[in-house]
Amino acid sequence: MMNAVPDKEVPVDVLINDGKINDRRIDEVRINPAQAAHAQTRAVATPALETPDVLVIGGGPAGSTAATLLARKGWRVTLLEKDRHPRFHIGESLLPMNMPILKRLGVLEQVRAIGVLKLGADFPNDAGHYNVFSFQRALDARVDFAFHVKREEFDQLLFEHARNNGVDAREQTPVDQVAFAEDGAITVQAGAQRYLPRYLLDASGRDAFLGTKLGIKRRNARHASAAVFSHFRGVRRREGAHAGNISIYRHEHGWAWLIPLRDDVMSAGAVCFPDYMKQRNGDTEGFLLRTLASVPEIAERMRGAERVAPVHVTGNYAYECSRMHGRHWSLLGDAYAFVDPMFSSGVFLAMHSAELAADMVDAALREPAREPLLQRALQKRFDRGLDEFKWFIYRFTSPTMKHLFANPRDVLQVESAVVSMLAGDVFDSAPVLRRLRLFRAIYAITALGMAPSALRGWLRRRRQVRVQVQGDTLQPGNP
Repeated sequence: MMNAVPDKEVPVDVLINDGKINDRRIDEVRINPAQAAHAQTRAVATPALETPDVLVIGGGPAGSTAATLLARKGWRVTLLEKDRHPRFHIGESLLPMNMPILKRLGVLEQVRAIGVLKLGADFPNDAGHYNVFSFQRALDARVDFAFHVKREEFDQLLFEHARNNGVDAREQTPVDQVAFAEDGAITVQAGAQRYLPRYLLDASGRDAFLGTKLGIKRRNARHASAAVFSHFRGVRRREGAHAGNISIYRHEHGWAWLIPLRDDVMSAGAVCFPDYMKQRNGDTEGFLLRTLASVPEIAERMRGAERVAPVHVTGNYAYECSRMHGRHWSLLGDAYAFVDPMFSSGVFLAMHSAELAADMVDAALREPAREPLLQRALQKRFDRGLDEFKWFIYRFTSPTMKHLFANPRDVLQVESAVVSMLAGDVFDSAPVLRRLRLFRAIYAITALGMAPSALRGWLRRRRQVRVQVQGDTLQPGNP
């Protein structure tokens, strides 16, 4: 008599975990009726595998921009946003170089309708007043204005615009898992739904979804800061044409901002050294108000103001991923790197990287063999501009930079080039980049002339990278 073969469950599909295909071998298998019924039920209950050309994680400015542009190029694009719009987000100030992108998207006038006109930025000077860096003074100024926006309105506008351009845009759809097969296939799991895109874009912002999952996200070894901020009503604005200025101040432990928004609302916040931020001892609102009040002009402008939003803390700002791309995937905006909100570069860098990536992905899908070359070219170009912002951000709280911004001189159009940097024009303009190199030389010479204070400032900034900030209210995953 032959021995009975034990019943074995038939695998319904091939499992993909941690980049490896787990294909269970089936030798002798006997299917009993109960197992057959179970397999049929599973097949009916399991959603069909969706196969968009491009899947985008994150429905912020980067994700919505990339999705819109790729849909216009004829690709089937799915956009997954974990929350529901509108939702709060920091980063309310745009740069002039955002404006051409908004125009190409077709939303410039819609953004104008919800924004506050921004013609420049002002910084304190040594006389107790302030210097205005007007965008119209930029070297070869192509655009001389920008807007401040409430991000919940701005992000929702871009997300809905993507949907109107044919993107399959889904809200309240957090991505749970991403798996990479040896043949390059990428499987994305979001709830019960699975996706098999030809290309994956991570625009998840400071969540840095892929960077975290792949272990390539790392703290910035040269810069550390944390921020506390809220919205207030009744804060005095600048007068006349400067009413929309972003005002940047320095306090003893970092810097502060005032950003005018619609409906008499002012975004007010302080970016601080982490060792100082740890002194708030649970009184976050009091800490914010005391820090802002330590700057006499901010105290005067905020006299009688009323807080109209929660007080938020976000820490351990600065990080970067060791690479921007992999086989059939790319990181956009803050999902790739974030340094500091100084100079309001975040939204511009997000949308600029998205526009560059849309062109790259379009070309890679049409000519797959060129994908690695296209990816390398994009990262080289993007890193070059990002490095210009980094150089200024790393040094902004130094005594040397404080002196130079308080006493600007347009020698050889160097000040005009700095204004161009403030406008976001750091990627393609050779005249701007040459003069920014000259500014670095001026910085070095000035630092030598004030060596003791410059050295003390450098040592303090270096100590901050080892300090952790607790209690992040915007990124729960942060320590």
